[in-house]
Amino acid sequence: MSLWPLIGIAVVVVGFVLRFNPLLVVVAAALATGIAFGLSTGLAPLPAAIKTLETFGKAFNDNRYITLTWMILPVIGLLERAGLQEKARDLVAAIKGATTGRLLILYLLARQVTSAAGLTSLGGHPQMVRPLIAPMAEGAAEARHGPLTQAVRMRVRAMSAATDNIGLFFGEDIFFAIASILLIKGFLEQNGIMVEPLALSVWAIPTALLAFVIHGVRLWRLDAQVARLNEPEPGQ
Repeated sequence: MSLWPLIGIAVVVVGFVLRFNPLLVVVAAALATGIAFGLSTGLAPLPAAIKTLETFGKAFNDNRYITLTWMILPVIGLLERAGLQEKARDLVAAIKGATTGRLLILYLLARQVTSAAGLTSLGGHPQMVRPLIAPMAEGAAEARHGPLTQAVRMRVRAMSAATDNIGLFFGEDIFFAIASILLIKGFLEQNGIMVEPLALSVWAIPTALLAFVIHGVRLWRLDAQVARLNEPEPGQ
């Protein structure tokens, strides 16, 4: 068996080490792998390249419904241009008692509950975190602590993104028809272990509860961290 198709791995390693654009590196690695495989089967370079492009086109056509997700991005961009982030920031800043930690705890709860019900697309970084959740969290912090330093602003945005990830990751496993549960069931069956998807979902509940408690404590402590990190240095 020829090892030339593995050249795609080398392309990825070299591309990332030289800090080229990740999208270009991945595309180049895929092309290199496809062409190398074609050459290893006896094709000439040009037919091998054409066969690789045909394979890419077929895969894109078979999975074109995935691209529907990207249709929402122009809408989000137009809303941001119209001041969506500013409105979200001002709305939360006007609510007394709202803090960054409390806001993100509520979002964590909502993200886990909706994901457990199979509604995994109700959140996400492009459609929720960037235009709404992160500006709201920053607005709550600014209302209590004044203008934020760049480091604190990045910390708040990072925790907003992490909250979305944790809520989705540990919430979706409770829904027994999600792909990860079906993958676990298929893997166990291949190894002679028969288990129902519902049983796997039930065992995911304690993990989700622990994830909520652990990350909730981190968010509860975030308000104190923001206050401490946003204090001006002595002499400033």
